[in-house]
Amino acid sequence: MFHISIKQDDYLTYILEDRENNSRLEVVPEKGGIITAWKLNGQDIFYLDKERFKNPQLSVRGGNPILFPICGNLPDNLFLYEGKEYQLKQHGFARDLPWEVVSKSTDETAEIVLRLTSNEETLSVYPFEFELTFTYQLVANRLIIKQEYHNKSNQVMPFSAGFHPYFWCQDKSSLDLDIPASEYSNKTGSKTFPFSGTLDYDQDEIDIAFKKISGDTASFVNHKRNMRVSLKYSELFSTLVFWTLKGKDYICVEPWSAPRNALNTGEKITYLKPSQSCEGYFQISVTKV
Repeated sequence: MFHISIKQDDYLTYILEDRENNSRLEVVPEKGGIITAWKLNGQDIFYLDKERFKNPQLSVRGGNPILFPICGNLPDNLFLYEGKEYQLKQHGFARDLPWEVVSKSTDETAEIVLRLTSNEETLSVYPFEFELTFTYQLVANRLIIKQEYHNKSNQVMPFSAGFHPYFWCQDKSSLDLDIPASEYSNKTGSKTFPFSGTLDYDQDEIDIAFKKISGDTASFVNHKRNMRVSLKYSELFSTLVFWTLKGKDYICVEPWSAPRNALNTGEKITYLKPSQSCEGYFQISVTKV
């Protein structure tokens, strides 16, 4: 029923399959631990810009990138800690670094466990020792991502974390959004707008944040594909971000633990004491409508 194999493309890729339910996931540990593809019953769930993915100088656009230790960007990419400035680029560094494969299993799900630990490179931009352990599970129409964040330094560690899933979508006018919020703010957070379930996809870019979410699930229906995509997330995640570009075949519905620039403002930031851990949970499920 469950199966895991490995292929060598541009990067070593792990393929997780639930063959009974025709579900197939591709994971690339050495490039940010990213999930690059998910096919369910022959349909692509995620979008991937393959040319950008091959270019190590460009950020990935597609799949499900991991965001840590920040979500979004910081003003001038600067983080001030104990009187010293550190430079952290947008969305942090976890999506760019190689992750270690800890274990694999095909007992009850197709499962792979990945780990990222701090090193000289991360300490130069983020002065905390840490260990992240992510468990990817594929079963039927569900992708489950269990996370553990561990502070291994001798000081309190602030961080935010999240995901940036790119959902494949050609006709955005066929979408119905169900976001548990009645308002959203613009990218800078300077303005707030009421939300009634619809967005104007004729804009060149939509980059908005739902900071006051009232539930642990969100979803959208793609009527063109007769498909509902549902997101479920744990209490760690306080914010949902929606992002898309005009003319591109994707939308992003992103669970973040804290909003943009939280590492400097402290807004909804997570603080871990030395040796303390916390957990996160994120599930994507796909059903027919």
